Amino acid sequence: MTKKIEALIRTEKLEAVKQALSDIGIVGMTVLQVHGQGRQGGLALEWPTGVYKVDLLPRYQLNIVLSDHNVEKTVETICAAAYTGQPGDGIIFVYPVEEVIRIRTGERGRAALSYPDDIDVRSTGADPM
Repeated sequence: MTKKIEALIRTEKLEAVKQALSDIGIVGMTVLQVHGQGRQGGLALEWPTGVYKVDLLPRYQLNIVLSDHNVEKTVETICAAAYTGQPGDGIIFVYPVEEVIRIRTGERGRAALSYPDDIDVRSTGADPM
C-alpha cells in the first residue's frame, strides 16, 4: 500500500535533501516552514545583557507519500542528506496511508500517486499510468 514520510530537518539542509530525493526519483513532496524543539530544548544565546533562550527553532517539514517498498530507500536518502552529526539534525516519522485521491481526475490509490519518471517507474520500469 502507501506510507507517508514526515521529516523535520534543519533549514540549511533543505536544498541538499530536495536534490538527493530528486536524484532517487521522488518528484512530489510538500514542504512547510515550522518551528519546534526536540531533546536539546532549543538554544541559549549569550548577550552582554544576559542569556536569551530560543526554545522554538526554525525547521522544514517535508511530507512525502509513496509506495511501501520505497520507504527505506527514501528514509536512508533523507538521513544521509540531512546529517550534520550535531544535535538538532531532525527526525522522521512514517505513517500508514489509507487512501489517496487525486482531486482533478478522481484517480485513487497508486494511480493517484504516479508521475512520469518517479521512484516507482525508476525501480520497476513500469508505466505509471
